[in-house]
Amino acid sequence: MAEEKELRYEPAVIEPKWQARWAANPAMYAADTHETDKPKYYVLEMLPYPSGALHIGHVRNYSIGDALARYMWMQGYNVLHPMGWDAFGLPAENAALKNNTPPREWTLQNVAAMKRQMLRLGLGYDWANEVTTCLPDYYRWNQWFFLRMYERGLAYRKQSKVNWCSLCQTVLANEQVVDGCCWRHEDNIVEQRNLEQWFYRITAYAQELLEGLDKLEGWPEKVRTMQRNWIGRSEGTEVDFGVEGIEAEKIRVFTTRVDTIFGATSVQLAPEHPLVPVLTAGDKDVELRISAMIDEQKVARETNNLGAIDKDGVFTGRYAVNPYNGERVPIWVANYVLMEYGTGAIMSVPGHDERDYEFAAKYGLEIRQVIRSVAELEEETPLPFVSEQGVLVNSGEFDGLICEEAQNKLQEVAVAGGFGEAKVTFRLRDWGVSRQRYWGTPIPMVNCPTHGLVPVPDEQLPVLLPEQIEITQEGGSPLAKVPAFFNTTCPKCDGPATRETDTMDTFVDSSWYFYRYTDARNSKAPFDSAKVGYWFPIDQYIGGVEHAILHLIYSRFWTKVMRDLGMVTNDEPATRLFTQGMVIKDGAKMSKSRGNVVSPDEMVGRYGADATRMYALFAAPPDRDLDWQEDGVAGVSRFLARVYRLVRRFASVAVAAKGAEVGVPSGVSLTLLRKMHQTVAKITQDFGGRWHFNTSIAAVMELVNEMMAADAAMADGEVPGAVVAELMRTLVLLIAPFAPFLSAELWEELGEQGDVLRAKWPASDAALAKEDEIEIPVQINGKLRSLVRVGADANNATIETTALADVKIIEWLAGKKPVKVIVVPGKLVNLVVK
Repeated sequence: MAEEKELRYEPAVIEPKWQARWAANPAMYAADTHETDKPKYYVLEMLPYPSGALHIGHVRNYSIGDALARYMWMQGYNVLHPMGWDAFGLPAENAALKNNTPPREWTLQNVAAMKRQMLRLGLGYDWANEVTTCLPDYYRWNQWFFLRMYERGLAYRKQSKVNWCSLCQTVLANEQVVDGCCWRHEDNIVEQRNLEQWFYRITAYAQELLEGLDKLEGWPEKVRTMQRNWIGRSEGTEVDFGVEGIEAEKIRVFTTRVDTIFGATSVQLAPEHPLVPVLTAGDKDVELRISAMIDEQKVARETNNLGAIDKDGVFTGRYAVNPYNGERVPIWVANYVLMEYGTGAIMSVPGHDERDYEFAAKYGLEIRQVIRSVAELEEETPLPFVSEQGVLVNSGEFDGLICEEAQNKLQEVAVAGGFGEAKVTFRLRDWGVSRQRYWGTPIPMVNCPTHGLVPVPDEQLPVLLPEQIEITQEGGSPLAKVPAFFNTTCPKCDGPATRETDTMDTFVDSSWYFYRYTDARNSKAPFDSAKVGYWFPIDQYIGGVEHAILHLIYSRFWTKVMRDLGMVTNDEPATRLFTQGMVIKDGAKMSKSRGNVVSPDEMVGRYGADATRMYALFAAPPDRDLDWQEDGVAGVSRFLARVYRLVRRFASVAVAAKGAEVGVPSGVSLTLLRKMHQTVAKITQDFGGRWHFNTSIAAVMELVNEMMAADAAMADGEVPGAVVAELMRTLVLLIAPFAPFLSAELWEELGEQGDVLRAKWPASDAALAKEDEIEIPVQINGKLRSLVRVGADANNATIETTALADVKIIEWLAGKKPVKVIVVPGKLVNLVVK
């Protein structure tokens, strides 16, 4: 009983012991300088918003990155594995309104609480480079970057139709509107408002952002596809239609199908097109109908229902002139044409566009065929025919050309005639960064009555966010109500001026934070370019796929801007990206609103941090959703207890045999060492490939089962001490990335010096890992009928002979002779019988 008590696994005792030791050693997880000769490895999980507590979804994300970081440390790499806090944003401000606590105080309290949780989980972060984005030593550089972009025309202000969330009481970027609703308030429909706003000109990098995706082979294809679709590149032609009776006016349309222009039977304008009031002046009935269309579009935008509105239009009474053939076509205003896309005007070709066809059929407009299917040249092609695999008809001198050739020729004609040009358009819009809230980076601009907009000089940065402020959601930005902040002097003339009261979108903070990690205490610059040059690009970035459009596309843009500023040399922030699956509880994604959040503190309290972390990696492949089951955590805890007892039981044997040669193993020793080397090979392969940590941990479990089965042989001395030492030492190294506390404890039990984190990862001996015999399935007509064992080096003839001699196979064949024998070496035998 005494021995049993001594060997009891008690994570509540072991884990705090090692947590205290690691906390006393700040260099434990610190990276070497950028001047080291070691190969570098920068592994990073997306930084959290300090909401007050970690949830199991966080634990899964961080456990993946931590396991990888520990493995790379053990492989001898100089590892940078930092952590910080995405600390600005609306939740802190809303919590302040609710709890009467200043946002800064609320946020920093949460930072401290979540950091304690991370330390208790044993996550190996270099806290010396911790970044908190709401502190002036960080947001000062947000302002510095803003000024550099302003100087280059990449930051600008304009009046614009913007997305407004009534609950957030602020503007949202296009990327923050999901299915017509706020990304933070999933049921709140976003409104449209006209406001003066600050923008970053991300569209200046649209083509490069698109082309760069082809080079990001280490990113998931689904993320690259989402970004390609969001950028939305379209190649086509812009063509000017003249306006009959108004010689100075032109209607410019953009089309990707200029080959269909002889089929244009009307031109349609968006209700908000600037030419509409000119064309409809004096017709009150038409003006009223167009006003109703504008209201209809507004509602449709707010409900993300633009594509579903019934096609409606009004004839202006005016005509446009097709520059290719001089044909008069009526000018309509249509509710499905949007001012923000293309030029706000389209040529309507109902014979070759489904939407145009529907409109023309409703209003009795001509539907003309100008493209015919190549396969149906002798027959009428049903309309609308939208394929580009066709030839032109009813198109004058261009008849008979295939679509692609016609597009090129017609574009050349437009350019030569001065009524059009080749054009590339993008769906991507500039990034609106103005927010009408308090808790964000102040925009470093001053409004002077004499000089207009004036940038704050670098030497006056940071423009500090006031700490004591009354926050209301009425009457615009709270900063406008703080005279000490709002009233200032003009940097140009020293005259009275006012500060910009909008703050920056919180995604500004997360667009470059990972660069700051390399030099987080630099007070002279955002970072040292030499340090960034060593560490970047990030070798492995880990986070949720929900950030594919928001954070990830913004951070790619920011990287390219910094490159053009001469600050970095890399084009992309990260070489590899991994998007982990969600954590599911009771059939739904964990969230506070659903009331199904599991606290890691509860799990750690009951089963220990190692069991909690290891279950998060074991329960499902990391790229799949994980269905959280507390029984599974308990099961992993029992497994770790077995490991603890096994290693403790043979620790004295291992210590006594330390350094002894294993020699040439045989019998039980050979079986154990073979399994051990196979496990090492499996886990090494998993870390270098698709991260099947679930199967890695399962392989360790199989190894432990094999060792437990040989308990008596090891206890009786049948297994030499050197072999026992090698087995125990390797087992501890194999669990180190997944269970850091237990591995540290057992490493010490085995008499090893230094931390297990700095021990060398074990190497697999291919010769020892190789099986003497392998088991091969035998099929008859594709159905499994038996299993046979053959030598690992058996050739095809031997495998075939063994299969045909198997008793079960002889019975199944019942005297029939196979017409074909298919042998896949080492995999299977399939006998084809008729």
